[in-house]
Amino acid sequence: MKIAIACDHAGFSLKEEVKILLEKMGHQVIDFGTDSEASCDLPDYIYPAALAVAQNKADRGIFIDGVGYGSALIANKISGLYAAVCQDPFCAQLARSHSNTNILCIGAKIIGTAIAEEIVKTWITTEFLGHEDKYKKRVDRVIEISEAHLKPLFRCEIDKQEKHINSIIANLKNKPRNISIVS
Repeated sequence: MKIAIACDHAGFSLKEEVKILLEKMGHQVIDFGTDSEASCDLPDYIYPAALAVAQNKADRGIFIDGVGYGSALIANKISGLYAAVCQDPFCAQLARSHSNTNILCIGAKIIGTAIAEEIVKTWITTEFLGHEDKYKKRVDRVIEISEAHLKPLFRCEIDKQEKHINSIIANLKNKPRNISIVS
């Protein structure tokens, strides 16, 4: 699976740990930054990553900030995205199985690496129970509400943003990574 990952300064350290986990699980990770703990503005990183999911450049997204809610607020403003803040594996399982979320938001100030990794593993591996009528109806109703109130991404808007997203992805691929090996 192709996963867009993004964070702000509060989520940077945890994002790096989650990225390693996802790669070990065999997923392709597109890292939209930030790339340090220097103070930054959350939308600068979450918005391009969210657009990548909305435009099917990534299958899902994992966004990490201080408490998770800022990332969820941004993602849920975009048509076709369904973000949930999860602080334990049980919530992550329900967010996928009952609500078919495609964005996971985690609060790095709320949970540590071990629980975050369990949340990510649970959320990534849990399938939507769309074959069960009550969950399909629920998600269809949420989609109906979204379509009634959120403007879909039109081709001209996608084209305008695509250059921006592609340049971010290209820069990330060409950017040297500060990797240190601790023995």
